Amino acid sequence: MIYDALFGKPLISLITVGFAGIVVWHLLSRQRPTTRLVVQIVFFGVMTLILVGSGIEPHRFQGYGSEDPQALLVIVAKTLWWIHLAWAVIGFIRLYLVLEGSPREARLLQDLVIGVVYIGMALSVLAFVFGVPIGTLVATSGVVAIILGLALQNTLADVFSGIALTLGRPYVIGDWILLSDGTEGRVVESNWRATHILTSANNIVVLPNSFLAKLGLTNVSRPDESHLLVLTIRIAPTRMPASVRQVMLSALTSCNSIVRDPPPVVALKGLDATALEVELQFRVTSPSRRVQARNEVLDLVYRHCKSAGLLLAVPAAASVLTGDLPTEESARPPRVTPLELIEAIPIFATLTADEKQKLAETTAVREFRKGDVIAREGEMLPSLMMVRAGIIAARHGDGERGRLAPGDFFGETGLLAGMQEVCTLEALTPVTVYEIDQQAFAPLLNQRPALAEEIAEELASRAARFRDAALPPEPAHSAHAILKTIRTIFRG
Repeated sequence: MIYDALFGKPLISLITVGFAGIVVWHLLSRQRPTTRLVVQIVFFGVMTLILVGSGIEPHRFQGYGSEDPQALLVIVAKTLWWIHLAWAVIGFIRLYLVLEGSPREARLLQDLVIGVVYIGMALSVLAFVFGVPIGTLVATSGVVAIILGLALQNTLADVFSGIALTLGRPYVIGDWILLSDGTEGRVVESNWRATHILTSANNIVVLPNSFLAKLGLTNVSRPDESHLLVLTIRIAPTRMPASVRQVMLSALTSCNSIVRDPPPVVALKGLDATALEVELQFRVTSPSRRVQARNEVLDLVYRHCKSAGLLLAVPAAASVLTGDLPTEESARPPRVTPLELIEAIPIFATLTADEKQKLAETTAVREFRKGDVIAREGEMLPSLMMVRAGIIAARHGDGERGRLAPGDFFGETGLLAGMQEVCTLEALTPVTVYEIDQQAFAPLLNQRPALAEEIAEELASRAARFRDAALPPEPAHSAHAILKTIRTIFRG
């Protein structure tokens, strides 16, 4: 029954199978390339079986009589066979022509090979179906090819440059690259003509491959995306260079935005009567974190310099008298007082100047040695501590969650809201803190009860901001709950 259906009228059967294969191939999802390939091979195999069984040779031209009623059917049947052959080959190319396991990067090479397959199919149809002399056609089309080549010179340059970039693989999709013309960003697409780069300004820059191939290229993502930053700081020569270097190293050590392995480097670059020039070298995990890391490093350099009594030097281009420059003997850097730290703490922003002064007068100085545990996870600190000097590591479980530097503070949640510390705080260096206890803060709340509501709002806002950050406080504390706790603590 099946044999009669297929071979009774072989040309009609072959045409039917060919068109059915086209319909099924288009109905199958592109997300299932293996299934499409299997279906295509099945239809191609059935068509080949019908041709062989009927004695038709698709790879040879057989003359047709002008009045032969079978001529049109033979032409359609053989054309469909060549189309299905091309599609089967293309299915193999899409699946198995992959560069080092990266099909997206192999797309350009795949497209070029597929183009060759389609050209070969078209020439085969002309030669074996319509009897066109391909050799003569190719020979006489040389002039046309030269004209087209000149007209498409730029496009062809892009194509061949794209081939060179694909095979050479200086970058892959997702790499962050820096070009010699200043263009910088992440590669999001690379096709036969151009490469698309997503810049840090969230813009897409489209560069022709021929232009890209002529530029110097730095692949920031290789061997990994850790990126070196260099900052130059000028310090007034009021201390020995070794002391200045140690302060700068402390600033980098306390930074939470940089890579700790390899460790940051402090290099002394120059020394004259006006300044000691220091170069800070540190790495970040990704180019996208450069601004954040640079901002934090500059902030910490300022805080550590102020804590250690160092002065920033005037710019090199500034015109000043040498006699006016500070020296190691004449420098009188401003002291870091408890009042200055209190004024920098957000939760005390609503206090008046007199209230801040009274609070500063009640502060006590505490010293911790390197390795001392200042507070353990789950412990409630009854006082607020402001870091005057040194570095403190905050650890949660087995990992370090961040570091505290001069100007930072902790313990405010225990003092004002009865919350427990979520991290263990350990001194990485000798640490000096200013401490404010409940007895010192109670008179302020008694004189101005509305202050409790203002502080509760600030603590709740701080908890919300830091809940997903490196140093999260106890979660799920509302302003109302904090206010209730504050009143309970200080009423007692």
